[in-house]
Amino acid sequence: MNIDNNDILIRLRYALDIKNTEMVEIFNLGGVELSKEEVLKVLTKSMEDDEFDSDVENDEHIPCDDEMLESFLNGLITFKRGRQEPKPGQPEKPAITYEHVNNLLLKKVKIALSLTSEDMIEILEYADVHITKGELGAIFRREGHKNYRVCGDRYARNFLKGLAIKFRG
Repeated sequence: MNIDNNDILIRLRYALDIKNTEMVEIFNLGGVELSKEEVLKVLTKSMEDDEFDSDVENDEHIPCDDEMLESFLNGLITFKRGRQEPKPGQPEKPAITYEHVNNLLLKKVKIALSLTSEDMIEILEYADVHITKGELGAIFRREGHKNYRVCGDRYARNFLKGLAIKFRG
């Protein structure tokens, strides 16, 4: 089963216990203007996930593309850590980086929650995933680096599961 961006948002919202109004604020901080009603439509599973009604279109679902997810994650960083003033010569808005979405998820959540590599390893261990510091570092490398490693759906799902265990008990 593939993890989609809407599912990532649903799991992240649950793990960090983010309220609906905070979701709206986080999206806005990331540059995506959504109403509370629209956020609720993003936080629904698509009808494609429902094996019984796969041919029925769900009007209540707004798909979350990579750009929307990255904007949300950037907004989460601002929400948790505050707005950072750009340094001279730095662009005002960070460039959208369409790398593998799971790698992006782990990087941005690590930044937003001020997690260390040890914290990340501990979170994964909550979900019974054992990873070395070197393997984790490979996930955080830039795409194209010789030691870069793509973060699979299993790691992303288990990271979100570990986050839920850590923050919600």
